[in-house]
Amino acid sequence: MTPEFWRNKRVLLTGHTGFKGSWLSLWLQSLGAELVGYSLSPPTDPSLYILAEVGQSMQSICGDIRDLHHLSRVFAAFRPQIVFHLAAQSLVRRSYADPVGTFSTNVLGTAHVLEAVRCATTVQAVVIVTTDKCYENLEQPRAFRETDRLGGFDPYSSSKAAAELVTTAFRQSFFGSAEPGSKPAVATARAGNVIGGGDWAADRLVPDVMRAAMDGGELLIRNPHAVRPWQHVLDPLYGYLMLAEKLCDSPRFSQAWNFGPDQADALSVAAILDHICSLWGPGIAWRLDGADHPHEAGQLRLDCTKAKKELGWTPQWNLNLALEATVRWYKAYQSHQDTRWLTQEQIQSFQTRVTRPALSQV
Repeated sequence: MTPEFWRNKRVLLTGHTGFKGSWLSLWLQSLGAELVGYSLSPPTDPSLYILAEVGQSMQSICGDIRDLHHLSRVFAAFRPQIVFHLAAQSLVRRSYADPVGTFSTNVLGTAHVLEAVRCATTVQAVVIVTTDKCYENLEQPRAFRETDRLGGFDPYSSSKAAAELVTTAFRQSFFGSAEPGSKPAVATARAGNVIGGGDWAADRLVPDVMRAAMDGGELLIRNPHAVRPWQHVLDPLYGYLMLAEKLCDSPRFSQAWNFGPDQADALSVAAILDHICSLWGPGIAWRLDGADHPHEAGQLRLDCTKAKKELGWTPQWNLNLALEATVRWYKAYQSHQDTRWLTQEQIQSFQTRVTRPALSQV
């Protein structure tokens, strides 16, 4: 990652009011990018976007990616050089309640972003963010590689697989091949379960645990044996930034990329709970929820060999560091500390690791 690369770059970020979008917005602001965000209002209350005053150092536009006309006008006015597409309906369980809305946002919305890119003249690089759940999951023990078959049991997962296909179609039909000078270069990024301070989404493990810890309620766990590739939100964002830099350099990086933790950090929900409880201290109580629930994958692991070899990306914060940083953020929030400062401090701490010779993991 080259911090100087981002100074004065015109960057358009969809989904900037969400959890990952807020972290990425603050990081891009600290790098000196000229940033415009396009998104609906913050999806949760409280939200990191509001708590950390993310919008104060960027241009924030309230808009729906399903509104192609409005989105295209924003592209034409701002003339972005780099586009990060994070706006999405991102919850598996919500996709069961609203499958049509999920497909509309995640598939048609992605097509709209790519159509706005197609009609623009300034865009050099596009990173479309999807998910590790875009793969056809047959509950095999091995980690998914980028060449594995796409699929999805639930509406959310299949909508993200479809977004991958939409991106491939636009790339092949309109954005040229890997020819030198071919613009824009378009890639997809598939990350695992992210954790970090400021996530308040429903039906996510860490936000649910933190709510229970702060409110004193009992936490119901649906599937304690489910295995996920847990990582701090800054690790995949670091991958997205590196990928965008590479795309500006060469269209040969216009591919799909996995960004996940090392295999040792793909742990069960129960193991994560035990670790969080030890970091937080007394006050967290949980038990198994025996009710019937919609299907969710039992195992998910990502093989990130390609990103490590071809991009030079490696995860920087192991699970211990990720959970410590996350719990520290929520404790600071609970004690009414300055969450904007703390979020920026964690970004700078992470960036120090990736812009100097690698240090051994703690």
